[in-house]
Amino acid sequence: MQKPEAEAAAAPGKSVRVIKKYPNRRLYDTDSSSYITLAEVKALVMRGEPFVVRDAKTGDDLTRSILLQIILEEETAGVPLFSESMLANIIRFYGHAMQGYMGSYLEKNLQLFMDFQKSMTDPSKGWTPELWQQFMGMQAQVMPGMNAFAQMQEKMWEAMGVKRN
Repeated sequence: MQKPEAEAAAAPGKSVRVIKKYPNRRLYDTDSSSYITLAEVKALVMRGEPFVVRDAKTGDDLTRSILLQIILEEETAGVPLFSESMLANIIRFYGHAMQGYMGSYLEKNLQLFMDFQKSMTDPSKGWTPELWQQFMGMQAQVMPGMNAFAQMQEKMWEAMGVKRN
């Protein structure tokens, strides 16, 4: 059995929280010795706490399926993150020769986006709306498909209450 990514990525000295999934679909947190909900697992994700979900009988790693379940609940609960067109395009990559590349591409670009978002909200980094606009202008020249990224950036500024010209 391979080590799950959460176990491999845990900081040295920091243990990975183990959550057991029982046949009755209940989740048991071995750290707190209590049953937890999917919402509480989502809270672990939001806090960046490493965890792994294991089948209580077989020990199989179920982490991905639990994360997908959280995404499904989020997608059906409110304003979806993924459009139908985007989901259809992702599905088309399954079984395609580029499947591995697509997963890696999405992961790296999402991490890049999260890093930029974090640096934007960090006052010590000095990101201003003007600097961000200059950066996005350079990116649009390098990558013509950045228009969607620029639109997301505009929405972030609006959400932060920053007035722009």
